[in-house]
Amino acid sequence: MRRILGIALAVLLIGGVVAVIAIGGREAEGTATKTVRGVIGSEKSDFFRDPDVVKALADKGYTVKTETSGSWAMDQLALKEFDFAFPSSSEPAKEIEAAAGVKGAQTSKPFFSPLVVIARANVARVLTDNGLARMTGKNSGTLLMAPYLKAAGEDRTWQQLPGSAAHAELTGTVFIKTTDPATSNSGALFIAAASNVANGNTVVADDAGIARTAPLMRKLISVQGALEQSTDDPFRAFISGSGEPLILAYESQVASLMLQKQAVGNAADMVVLYPDTTVNSPHTFVPISEAAKELGTLLVDDPKLRELAVRHGFRPQEGVAEFTAATAPHSGYLNPGLTGIRQVGAPTVKVLMALAARAKGQGDTP
Repeated sequence: MRRILGIALAVLLIGGVVAVIAIGGREAEGTATKTVRGVIGSEKSDFFRDPDVVKALADKGYTVKTETSGSWAMDQLALKEFDFAFPSSSEPAKEIEAAAGVKGAQTSKPFFSPLVVIARANVARVLTDNGLARMTGKNSGTLLMAPYLKAAGEDRTWQQLPGSAAHAELTGTVFIKTTDPATSNSGALFIAAASNVANGNTVVADDAGIARTAPLMRKLISVQGALEQSTDDPFRAFISGSGEPLILAYESQVASLMLQKQAVGNAADMVVLYPDTTVNSPHTFVPISEAAKELGTLLVDDPKLRELAVRHGFRPQEGVAEFTAATAPHSGYLNPGLTGIRQVGAPTVKVLMALAARAKGQGDTP
């Protein structure tokens, strides 16, 4: 009897093991099977950390681990340690391809985000009253680049602007807090747009253009003191109620704050100013290893990932309608159609990096 019971128990145990393996196999279906490591711009950190994004990627067979870097500094990294790089625009992507030895890789551009300047309502009012900005709604407007750059070139102070005396925090030279244009995408693209305006609304393309615009670019950067490496820190400082009166940011940071219904706290009176001349920022996915080759395409085409990108404030390529529909409740802060905004090309990487170096006072020759 004991022998019969032992055999029966053994059969049950074996059956249980088989059942567990079978169940485990079924549970594994749709979960991540491929781990890839990438270097990304910091503005995409929240996107890749989002549990819904993690799940959506796992459902497609990916676990994605990321590190952050300034977009224009990525080509200096040991890129062979990564499966992909995801800078914030197409210009540094070309340098990354060359540095990683994957020139001609099948890059993709899943989404983009225009630059904006954020300010408090009282600051925006002073700018508007002095012809440096134009309000288009209660919490949105346009930064007039030519008048702003003229004021910067003249070292205009807040105290020289009528209406600023009522606001004790408005002291010193009027400037926009940017990131480091030599390493960070937002800072570099602001220099690209500003140099275009300063160069007679023409892309700077040669040494003469660099020499012509560099002194003003130097003023825009030198007045800031220590430069940030990421848009994330000054944006969070603004939301917390500290920071400079004018902060350069990505529209995606503002839209994400609204769409995810985060507590806006000290940002309740935020005004979003779109520079009237801008260089768009198409986030460009560069596959470095075979393991990540299809991930960029997935980010472009997968409906769920597109939906989640919008939730994080990004505009899918050819996805104006998606972005407009999602942000409709917050249209008082945003400019979904980028109405009245002149979009210009960026200089070549060589010229833009020469401008950035001159802006930081690092030599008088490109």
